[in-house]
Amino acid sequence: MSVFISKSREDTENFACKYAKTLQRGDVVLLDGDMGAGKTVFAKGVAKGLGIKEEVTSPTYAYMNDYDGRLFHYDCYRIETPEQAERLGLADYFDMGGVCLVEWAQNIAPLLPRTVKRVRIKKLSENEREIEF
Repeated sequence: MSVFISKSREDTENFACKYAKTLQRGDVVLLDGDMGAGKTVFAKGVAKGLGIKEEVTSPTYAYMNDYDGRLFHYDCYRIETPEQAERLGLADYFDMGGVCLVEWAQNIAPLLPRTVKRVRIKKLSENEREIEF
Protein backbone atom coordinates (compact mmCIF):
# COMPACT_ATOMS: atom_id res chain seq x y z
CA MET A 1 0.00 0.00 0.00
CA SER A 2 1.07 3.58 -0.63
CA VAL A 3 0.44 6.67 1.49
CA PHE A 4 -0.45 10.24 0.54
CA ILE A 5 -0.52 13.03 3.12
CA SER A 6 -3.24 15.56 2.37
CA LYS A 7 -2.88 19.06 3.81
CA SER A 8 -6.45 20.21 3.02
CA ARG A 9 -9.88 19.25 1.66
CA GLU A 10 -8.71 20.47 -1.75
CA ASP A 11 -5.63 18.21 -1.53
CA THR A 12 -7.85 15.23 -0.70
CA GLU A 13 -10.26 16.00 -3.52
CA ASN A 14 -7.43 16.53 -6.04
CA PHE A 15 -5.71 13.31 -4.98
CA ALA A 16 -9.00 11.38 -5.31
CA CYS A 17 -9.54 12.91 -8.76
CA LYS A 18 -6.17 11.47 -9.86
CA TYR A 19 -6.91 8.16 -8.08
CA ALA A 20 -10.13 7.89 -10.11
CA LYS A 21 -8.04 7.67 -13.29
CA THR A 22 -6.68 4.31 -12.02
CA LEU A 23 -10.17 2.84 -11.61
CA GLN A 24 -12.00 0.69 -14.12
CA ARG A 25 -15.70 0.07 -14.63
CA GLY A 26 -16.89 -2.44 -12.02
CA ASP A 27 -14.21 -1.63 -9.43
CA VAL A 28 -15.38 -1.72 -5.81
CA VAL A 29 -13.44 0.58 -3.47
CA LEU A 30 -13.90 0.33 0.29
CA LEU A 31 -13.48 3.72 1.98
CA ASP A 32 -12.35 3.22 5.57
CA GLY A 33 -12.16 6.03 8.09
CA ASP A 34 -13.82 7.45 11.17
CA MET A 35 -16.71 9.92 10.98
CA GLY A 36 -15.40 13.20 9.65
CA ALA A 37 -12.23 11.67 8.22
CA GLY A 38 -13.02 12.87 4.69
CA LYS A 39 -14.62 9.90 2.95
CA THR A 40 -17.26 12.04 1.22
CA VAL A 41 -14.61 14.60 0.21
CA PHE A 42 -12.68 11.70 -1.33
CA ALA A 43 -15.86 10.57 -3.13
CA LYS A 44 -16.32 14.08 -4.54
CA GLY A 45 -12.81 13.90 -6.01
CA VAL A 46 -13.42 10.46 -7.52
CA ALA A 47 -16.63 11.73 -9.12
CA LYS A 48 -14.76 14.69 -10.59
CA GLY A 49 -12.08 12.33 -11.91
CA LEU A 50 -14.78 10.23 -13.57
CA GLY A 51 -16.20 13.34 -15.25
CA ILE A 52 -19.36 13.48 -13.15
CA LYS A 53 -20.67 17.04 -12.88
CA GLU A 54 -23.43 16.35 -10.34
CA GLU A 55 -22.87 17.48 -6.74
CA VAL A 56 -21.76 14.51 -4.61
CA THR A 57 -23.36 14.37 -1.17
CA SER A 58 -23.17 11.86 1.66
CA PRO A 59 -25.68 9.06 1.10
CA THR A 60 -26.21 8.53 4.85
CA TYR A 61 -30.00 8.49 4.66
CA ALA A 62 -30.35 7.13 1.13
CA TYR A 63 -27.80 4.32 1.75
CA MET A 64 -26.54 4.72 -1.83
CA ASN A 65 -26.40 7.53 -4.38
CA ASP A 66 -26.26 6.70 -8.09
CA TYR A 67 -24.40 9.17 -10.31
CA ASP A 68 -25.26 8.44 -13.96
CA GLY A 69 -24.71 4.70 -13.48
CA ARG A 70 -20.99 5.48 -13.49
CA LEU A 71 -20.50 5.93 -9.75
CA PHE A 72 -22.39 4.28 -6.91
CA HIS A 73 -21.55 5.87 -3.55
CA TYR A 74 -22.64 3.76 -0.57
CA ASP A 75 -22.90 4.71 3.10
CA CYS A 76 -23.64 1.53 5.03
CA TYR A 77 -23.32 3.11 8.49
CA ARG A 78 -27.01 2.60 9.26
CA ILE A 79 -27.21 -0.89 7.74
CA GLU A 80 -27.71 -3.31 10.62
CA THR A 81 -27.39 -6.64 8.78
CA PRO A 82 -26.20 -7.85 5.38
CA GLU A 83 -29.76 -9.15 4.86
CA GLN A 84 -31.11 -5.61 5.22
CA ALA A 85 -28.68 -4.44 2.51
CA GLU A 86 -29.74 -7.32 0.30
CA ARG A 87 -33.43 -6.46 0.74
CA LEU A 88 -32.59 -2.87 -0.28
CA GLY A 89 -30.95 -4.23 -3.44
CA LEU A 90 -27.55 -2.71 -2.62
CA ALA A 91 -25.57 -5.77 -3.75
CA ASP A 92 -27.14 -5.57 -7.22
CA TYR A 93 -25.11 -2.47 -8.07
CA PHE A 94 -21.77 -4.29 -7.78
CA ASP A 95 -22.52 -5.88 -11.17
CA MET A 96 -23.82 -2.81 -13.01
CA GLY A 97 -20.51 -1.67 -14.46
CA GLY A 98 -20.00 1.52 -12.47
CA VAL A 99 -17.37 2.27 -9.85
CA CYS A 100 -18.65 1.52 -6.34
CA LEU A 101 -17.36 3.49 -3.35
CA VAL A 102 -18.45 1.85 -0.11
CA GLU A 103 -18.30 3.57 3.29
CA TRP A 104 -18.74 1.37 6.40
CA ALA A 105 -18.29 -1.75 4.23
CA GLN A 106 -17.89 -3.99 7.29
CA ASN A 107 -21.68 -3.77 7.73
CA ILE A 108 -22.24 -5.57 4.41
CA ALA A 109 -19.03 -7.64 4.31
CA PRO A 110 -20.64 -10.95 3.19
CA LEU A 111 -22.16 -9.21 0.15
CA LEU A 112 -18.92 -7.66 -1.14
CA PRO A 113 -17.25 -9.04 -4.26
CA ARG A 114 -14.14 -11.16 -3.71
CA THR A 115 -11.87 -8.55 -5.28
CA VAL A 116 -12.01 -5.04 -3.84
CA LYS A 117 -9.69 -2.07 -3.47
CA ARG A 118 -9.27 -0.29 -0.16
CA VAL A 119 -8.61 3.34 0.73
CA ARG A 120 -8.05 4.23 4.39
CA ILE A 121 -8.36 7.86 5.47
CA LYS A 122 -6.99 8.82 8.86
CA LYS A 123 -7.46 12.27 10.40
CA LEU A 124 -4.06 13.58 11.52
CA SER A 125 -5.17 17.11 12.46
CA GLU A 126 -7.98 19.52 11.65
CA ASN A 127 -6.83 19.75 8.01
CA GLU A 128 -4.31 16.94 7.49
CA ARG A 129 -5.25 13.42 6.42
CA GLU A 130 -3.23 10.28 5.82
CA ILE A 131 -4.63 8.45 2.80
CA GLU A 132 -3.48 4.87 2.43
CA PHE A 133 -4.30 3.24 -0.90
